[in-house]
Amino acid sequence: MMKKWIMTISAVLFMTFAFASEFSAETNQNVKLTDEQKQEMAKLQNDMMNQKVAIINKYVEYGVLPEEKAKKMIDHLEAKLDKLEENGFIPKWDRKPHHHKQ
Repeated sequence: MMKKWIMTISAVLFMTFAFASEFSAETNQNVKLTDEQKQEMAKLQNDMMNQKVAIINKYVEYGVLPEEKAKKMIDHLEAKLDKLEENGFIPKWDRKPHHHKQ
């Protein structure tokens, strides 16, 4: 019985470390999109932005969100889209972690 528990724990630990190394793999930072790819990404991102703005506006219409908060949310979405466009539609995955106050 004890041997089964040790084998089970060993297997779980092995799988945990195997998957952890997969997630910690570096992303390729030297990728450049072609103009055609950038245009396609721009269209997709703009479509997504318009959908999110439409949802936010519906929440305002239904009284769920105040207009001021909706305006801030839309401004934030526009800033994110502008930043993504500046980066050639390649997201920056390597953000620094937030340090929470304790």
